Amino acid sequence: MAMRMSSLFLRTLREDPADAEVPSHRLLVRAGYIRRVSPGIYTWLPLGLKVLRRVETIVREEMDAIGAQELLFPALLPREPYEASGRWDEYGENVFRLKDRKGGDYLLGPTHEEMFTLAVKDLYSSYKDLPLSIYQIQTKYRDEARPRAGVLRGREFVMKDSYSFDLDDSGLDKSYQLHRDAYVRIFDRLGFHYVIVQAMAGAMGGSKSEEFLATAENGEDTYVRCPNCGYAANVEAVRVPVPDAVDASAVPAAHAEDTPDTPTIDSLVAHLESAFPRSDGRAWTAADTLKNVLVMLVHPDGTREPLAIGLPGDREVDEKRLGAQVEPAAVEAFVEADFAAHPSLAKGYIGPGVLGSEKASGIRYLLDPRVSEGTAWVTGADTPGRHVLDLVAGRDFTADGTIEAAEVRPGDACPSCGHGLEAARGIEMGHIFQLGTKYAEALDLKVLDEHGKLRTVTMGSYGVGVSRAVACVAEGNHDELGLVWPRALAPADVHVVATGKDEAVAIYAEELTRELEARGAQVLLDDRRQASPGVKFKDAELIGVPTIVVVGRGLADGTLELKDRRSGERRELAVATAVDDILREIGQA
Repeated sequence: MAMRMSSLFLRTLREDPADAEVPSHRLLVRAGYIRRVSPGIYTWLPLGLKVLRRVETIVREEMDAIGAQELLFPALLPREPYEASGRWDEYGENVFRLKDRKGGDYLLGPTHEEMFTLAVKDLYSSYKDLPLSIYQIQTKYRDEARPRAGVLRGREFVMKDSYSFDLDDSGLDKSYQLHRDAYVRIFDRLGFHYVIVQAMAGAMGGSKSEEFLATAENGEDTYVRCPNCGYAANVEAVRVPVPDAVDASAVPAAHAEDTPDTPTIDSLVAHLESAFPRSDGRAWTAADTLKNVLVMLVHPDGTREPLAIGLPGDREVDEKRLGAQVEPAAVEAFVEADFAAHPSLAKGYIGPGVLGSEKASGIRYLLDPRVSEGTAWVTGADTPGRHVLDLVAGRDFTADGTIEAAEVRPGDACPSCGHGLEAARGIEMGHIFQLGTKYAEALDLKVLDEHGKLRTVTMGSYGVGVSRAVACVAEGNHDELGLVWPRALAPADVHVVATGKDEAVAIYAEELTRELEARGAQVLLDDRRQASPGVKFKDAELIGVPTIVVVGRGLADGTLELKDRRSGERRELAVATAVDDILREIGQA
């Protein structure tokens, strides 16, 4: 049944919504695909729902093709399985929690590892039942602190999550590769450019992890790539090559000096240059200084733990990299009250002398890998107005460990080959993990092997952002006039526009629509009598169906106009052969 604009539940907008930050959000609202209910929560209107269902179909076809079986869990989930895995607390404020009338605790599912694990435990007990891959396409809920960009980052969203269950790691490797290959086919069919990068497992746990990122200038994920060897990783997963130890035998003994009014790196470098010229003749730089940054970790149980991070002074702490390293703890600023509670800290002049679990402050101290053994630094002397020069790592100070929290910059050495890295931005569309036995152990998922011994099952987890894919495709398929859908995802195959008030035009447009539908095409017909041709043309361009057929004044001469929405090319069609020509254009001849 054709969609008719005269009765379609649709209102297009001429102005951008006030809260729209990115093109997909702006255009999906203006073109009548989605409608905001509250921050991070959207209604899928008829056109939007058609696109969403087409994404689901592509995902479902490729999952079925690898032998995965579809099921559907509830979105309302009990507390107990998540408590067993530790994630009831780990998720903190990121989940929606509620109680039933009897006081029982529930949550709205942010992800379903526990439920999948328990379902397999309930039904399977033998190695003969494995390998198994099962999946669902389900609505998920996360209490995003700052929902943004429409359906790109919302509080309610549709995901495909699948899980593999194998007897051993070699089986997991095969299941992981099957899913990885399926994801390549899914994203190829969705029609946007993407990269596969190494990633952090985060709260999901497990070992190997990769992300599928759609390339986008306004993407919220930064990744790096090496043009020389092909290495690619989300910045959170980049590992800094650890420099070789340096021979520091010629470095003088560390000495504290007066450095008045130098609480910042810039002011310190300027003072060093004027008061302590280097013996090697080069200028002092921020990279010669050791900056010690304090943050407060808030653990899921509410425990607050101060943490000190030592890194070269020309680097900043990357909040996302730090967050990924300390999950499930949250990171908060170290405020004045925290300084007051640690009187050994000289604000602006903090050094390794008081930092460390066994030092005066008692604050755990972690170093950037670049602060390697034998490197010499200028850093705080733990006294206002004083710094230490020639302080050598390993000789004069040590830390409690290392941490990968410093920003990654273009030109940094590739961890694989040493070549300079390039940076780009993307939108996370898929994430695959080798979970291992984390959830199987927590929930006691075991099967009998061929020798009759109980074995813990090993698992993989694989997610695709289905609703996010709609916005992601829109991000890469639009122009100044509106959306330009790839044919596989468009809400219709053909947009027939009847222009003018001539009754013959309206009658033929209906006839053409029926004939196209009878041949299997899905048609959006603009049959509105009160709308002007200009309004209809603008709406057709805004809505973005890839093929637009205009029935208008040319009908009297036996012609129609066919417009390719992406290229803008127009050509005339003869009425006598119009149906065949249109079907050929949309690939259904």
